[in-house]
Amino acid sequence: MNLIKSEKTDKGVWTLQFSVDKDTFAKAVSDSFRKNSGKITVPGFRKGKAPRAVVEKMYGKGYFYEDAFNAVLPAAYEEALKESKLDTVGQPDFDVVSVSDEDGVVFSAKVAVKPEVKIENYFGIEAEKTVAPVTDEEVDQEIKTLQERNSRETDLDEGGKAEMGDICTIDFDGAIDGVPFDGGKGSDYPLKLGSGNFIPGYEEQVAGHTLNETFDVKVSFPADYHVKELAGKPAVFKTTIHKIQHIELPALDDDFA
Repeated sequence: MNLIKSEKTDKGVWTLQFSVDKDTFAKAVSDSFRKNSGKITVPGFRKGKAPRAVVEKMYGKGYFYEDAFNAVLPAAYEEALKESKLDTVGQPDFDVVSVSDEDGVVFSAKVAVKPEVKIENYFGIEAEKTVAPVTDEEVDQEIKTLQERNSRETDLDEGGKAEMGDICTIDFDGAIDGVPFDGGKGSDYPLKLGSGNFIPGYEEQVAGHTLNETFDVKVSFPADYHVKELAGKPAVFKTTIHKIQHIELPALDDDFA
């Protein structure tokens, strides 16, 4: 296999011409004959038993070339591309330039290359640097966020009390005037106390209760609650805590920094 030439034929396009020697190509043709001979019917011979010379005389000498091309082309192209040192993109467009028993086969490949980018006159360009002011509150919030990101959860044992900031796995069953309502019941719900995910006042009342304790939480739906039928009404949620996970934040020391 040999790179014959490599030349730029269009903007961003190069054409490679490369060869496969006669012995390599002859072997590929023989392999193609062995692979396909069983499918070939020649009068006077049992199917698949006709000699290669007879098949080529009947169907043409190039009958097995296409398979042979497909067999030798990938490796030949990769070797030629490596030798050319081109930085290509996309798939090449192949063609057969010539083929003979004496010289083997010559392929061409038209392929796009990565564009050359030249940036000029960029030295001395002035750019205004914008510095955004940062408040102490923003710094503290970012530190808190980093602490929470690196926190770990510890399961409390029997008798452990829930605190604001803990994650409690709860069952809850709500009712208004003793009558359950749609969406008022849930099981194994992970609720972080202080997250504000529940009705105002609910999470604060869960705090202070212990693992496996069942108790009532009395709250009122906000006047602007999105479900009109519940807006402004008092409700009682029978609540059971099944799991309490305490969030341990890393200390603000040199190791954390």
